[in-house]
Amino acid sequence: MDLKQLRYFRAVAAQQSFTRAAEQLHVAQPAVSMAIRKLEQQLELTLFHRQDRGISLTDEGKRLLHHAERLLQAADDAELEMRELKGLRQGEVRVGIPSMLGSYYFPPILMAFHHRYPQLRLSVVEGGTWQLQQMLERGELDLGVIVAEFVPPELTAEVFLREQMLVTVGRQHPYATLAQVELEQFFSEELVMFKEGYFHRKVVDRLAAEAGTQPRIGFETNLIPLIKSIVRQGFGISTLLGMVIQPDDELVTIPFAEPVWLDLSIAWRREGYLSHANRAFVEFLREQRPPPAD
Repeated sequence: MDLKQLRYFRAVAAQQSFTRAAEQLHVAQPAVSMAIRKLEQQLELTLFHRQDRGISLTDEGKRLLHHAERLLQAADDAELEMRELKGLRQGEVRVGIPSMLGSYYFPPILMAFHHRYPQLRLSVVEGGTWQLQQMLERGELDLGVIVAEFVPPELTAEVFLREQMLVTVGRQHPYATLAQVELEQFFSEELVMFKEGYFHRKVVDRLAAEAGTQPRIGFETNLIPLIKSIVRQGFGISTLLGMVIQPDDELVTIPFAEPVWLDLSIAWRREGYLSHANRAFVEFLREQRPPPAD
């Protein structure tokens, strides 16, 4: 086996097509087919089911894919580290950010980072916690923002921000005059929630499990302006970070009776190589960290 064979194998497995894999790799389709046949001959195993309607991995192919992804990621890390030792810094930060933070917390940080390091390129991906975690583990992202309570063992994470989840209601809602909201009160209402996979939804699901109830979700959307609009018009309530609410939103935020705090973390692969550019971003984020409350 060599790395080229493994890259071709991974591309075919991901695309489930020799033709699409060749297009992605910018090589001729026969070269991809030949590389896979040679790999199967070397291993004396069949790696793909070949059928008229498409191809799929055999059990042996699935096992090899697991090893191939780790080997290719290690090779990419080694190549990057060697380039940096020669002074050829890659100069790119690929970071994944959930939409709430991407819209309301990170814009000034990203602009300030770019101002300090204009030679570095920033690539920002918006996504849910689960999606960002998967992209980190596959090496498709260098850094990702996740919630501290959901950090898997494959990742290293460092808390940079602590925020409170607040019950969010319209000004005419009966809860608008309350000093705090019990979990039972919150879950008795129709809810406007992010879709599954986002930390906002994962926290609400955890709270529902703790309360021994099932959330009544009337609307699911990842669009924060739409969540605000639905809540403002009285068609449901939600829970959002305080940073999201603006004075002209005509919304009221109330803490839970037992405050719900989120420790937001910047994460990267535990066994991966963190480039100089990415280390600079982590250090910059540390500098922006609010001082601890008295």
